[in-house]
Amino acid sequence: MIHHLRGRLIEKSPTHAVIECGGVGYFVHISLHTFSRLPDDESCMIYTHQVIREDAHQLFGFADDDERKVFIQLTSVSGVGAATGRMILSSLSPDEVRHAILAQDVSTIQAVKGIGAKTAQRIIVDLHDKIQKGDEVSFEKITVGGNSTKSEALSALSSLGFDKAKADKTLDKILMQEGEGIALEELIKRALKQL
Repeated sequence: MIHHLRGRLIEKSPTHAVIECGGVGYFVHISLHTFSRLPDDESCMIYTHQVIREDAHQLFGFADDDERKVFIQLTSVSGVGAATGRMILSSLSPDEVRHAILAQDVSTIQAVKGIGAKTAQRIIVDLHDKIQKGDEVSFEKITVGGNSTKSEALSALSSLGFDKAKADKTLDKILMQEGEGIALEELIKRALKQL
C-alpha cells in the first residue's frame, strides 16, 4: 500500500495529478477538493489510497489525511465505488459529508451527481454510527473553529489515551480562559492537569 507521495508535481488537472517521485511518475486520481488545495509550485505531498481491481490498479490522492479517511469510509459502503467516492468529495467537503451523515440529510448526499435516494440512505445508515464513534466528529469541531493549536493538542492528548470528547471540552474551556494565543505546549500541559 502506498501511504503518500512527496515529489515534483508534473501535471495537475481537476480529475488527476501526475507526481514524479524518484524518477517515476505516478498518475493519481483526485477530487476537486484536492485539486483546489494542491500547490501550483512543483514540490508537493499528497496522501494516497490504492484501489486494486481485477482490471485495474488505481491510485487516489488527497490533500490531507482527513479527506482520505472520509473516502475510505464512503467506499466501504456497498454500492459506493472509488469513482463515486471521488464524485462525492468533488461535490462536498469532508466536513459537509460528515455533517450530512450525522444530520441524516439524504437530500444533500442525493444532490451529488449519480447518487440516488437508496444509495444516499445506505451511506447514512452504514456510516452514521461509525462517524459518531470515531474521531471525525471531534476533528469536525476543530476545523470549523479553524484552530490548528487546538487540533494539534487534541491529537496529542488522544494519542496519550485520553477520551477525545472529554479532551475536546477541556481544551475549549482552557482556550476560553486563556485566549487563542496560548502556546501549544502550555495548552497541553494545562489540559493534562485537568484531565
